[in-house]
Amino acid sequence: MTYDLTTIGEGQIRLTCHKGERLASASNLRMTAACSEANVSGLLAQLGRQTAWCTVLPKGDLAKRVLSEYRSVGVDLSNVVMRPDGRVAIYFMEPGQYPMPSKVTYDRLRTPFREIQIEDVNWDSMLDTRLVFVTGITAALTEHTAKVLAYFVDKAHERGIDIALDVNYRSLLWDGDQARKVLEPMARKSSVVFCSRRDGESVFGITGNGEKVCHDLRELLEVPIVVSTDQSDATYISTAEGQTIFKVDRVPVVDRPGAGDSFVAGTIHGYLDGDIQAGVRIGMRTAKLALTHHGDLTYVNPDELIAANTSDIVR
Repeated sequence: MTYDLTTIGEGQIRLTCHKGERLASASNLRMTAACSEANVSGLLAQLGRQTAWCTVLPKGDLAKRVLSEYRSVGVDLSNVVMRPDGRVAIYFMEPGQYPMPSKVTYDRLRTPFREIQIEDVNWDSMLDTRLVFVTGITAALTEHTAKVLAYFVDKAHERGIDIALDVNYRSLLWDGDQARKVLEPMARKSSVVFCSRRDGESVFGITGNGEKVCHDLRELLEVPIVVSTDQSDATYISTAEGQTIFKVDRVPVVDRPGAGDSFVAGTIHGYLDGDIQAGVRIGMRTAKLALTHHGDLTYVNPDELIAANTSDIVR
């Protein structure tokens, strides 16, 4: 196989208010690239994996900004589709500080990616991979994006390629019933499903504590592995062999977006080596590192995963 992981998602620009400021009154914003799927492929590329990301972008400086960030960490962009015109998706972020929650404002209508067609994608390349990664974020955008992801999953399943689905439910994009209708068929073809306790309830109607939701979701979907998070309470794995619970360490937060993608990437890294439990431990470390710096993409190298055990200066 050419790749360890391939994925499809919309490249975006994130504009973030400085802490203590609100979007309505902010005088300047921090600009970074964003895309959940590209974040996962970007972190895996830094860990030595061969990854490819497919998206559709219009030509222009904002698209160059998005692509340069993921190209810089080694993601293969040969399957990116460029259009002569259009707009790049944007989202605005107001970082929350207790008791005020963080707030996201999307500005991603009428972008070229939302009109993506099955024939736009180089499937020979995208299916030349060990694992296909898809998320509920992309499935939620339009009927076109949902159809392309379903095709991606179906073809991977037919070829015996592993599939990882991150449910990643976004209530601002669709409701739980819509999400379940689209995502459940994909989940049932997956090798690994990532789903938080809250998303398990919102999308699949499963209630209870994190361990119970993780177990019940695996039984409902009849998949080999479910990995479930419950914010800072714990992380869970459910397999046919049983349940495993991982304690979560609380760390200071510089910037929260991207931490979940880093966790997923680290977990997939271990899964590709045949050890999902080791993967979760790696994912928990990469998620902690993600919280220490700005931007959706986590910059890390394998040596830093060892150094993360200490808060001292690495000399």
